[in-house]
Amino acid sequence: MNNILIGLKRFITNKNTVTVIAVIVILGLLYWGYTSQINASVSPVSVPVAKQTIQPRTEITSDMITRIKVPKIAVSENVITTTTSIIGKYTNINVTIPNGGMFYKNLLVEKSALPDSVFTAVKDGEIPYQFSVNMETTYGNSIFPGNKIDIYMKAIDDNGQIMVGRLLENVEVLAVKDSAGRNVFENTSETRTPAYLIFGVPERIHILLRKAVYLKSSGVEIFPVPHGGVIPVEGGLQVDITELQNYIESRTVNLLTEELNQATEETVPTENTQNTENTTQNTNSAE
Repeated sequence: MNNILIGLKRFITNKNTVTVIAVIVILGLLYWGYTSQINASVSPVSVPVAKQTIQPRTEITSDMITRIKVPKIAVSENVITTTTSIIGKYTNINVTIPNGGMFYKNLLVEKSALPDSVFTAVKDGEIPYQFSVNMETTYGNSIFPGNKIDIYMKAIDDNGQIMVGRLLENVEVLAVKDSAGRNVFENTSETRTPAYLIFGVPERIHILLRKAVYLKSSGVEIFPVPHGGVIPVEGGLQVDITELQNYIESRTVNLLTEELNQATEETVPTENTQNTENTTQNTNSAE
């Protein structure tokens, strides 16, 4: 018995034995930790997902949501895991949640916080302008937000000559909207007809464009062209922007100036009016 105990003591106190045992223990702990971490990462958790494709600016209702189980590692901190935090929210602008897609916090907003990006995209010193178009003038709905366009003008001068020129150059389209004010390209489930191009212009150009629109009844046409495109002038005259501006200004008036002139004429008495007032005063004095 003593021999067995002595042999066991020598085995345990042997440096090589201790090293082997330590290595085995360390490997066992590493394997246990790794396995536990893997199991925790791949263990399924239940998360809400879209039951259908949800378009931008859409209020989310309970019938649009279902739940599925996914590995825990696939659920980031940005994923919403409770259905009550989703119902009643709206998908943000230009956000489409596909069928089976998870709901992320940065994709959903309250209705009051639902923005229209077109106005936030207008540069400082510019005014948003709503330019009327249709399917034909947008080249079959081929002008998209972010595209650069030129604005051309066609008119007839005093000699009956057709003139065409570029009124505005290299304008960035901020939005394409239909007649109801909805973004044409934000919804993939329905076809929307373009009615307006939204872009920003300096105030001077804004006024000039509005004046040109007022002259449509006189045969003036203004239309968009992809930036850099060449417009052939058939039987007409190619003119520059200065001639177009002079044409517009010569056929329109500044309403503010006209109103001020009218107000001045009404308040400032004429010479005949002053003479009449003086004569009336003299007559009254004589009586």
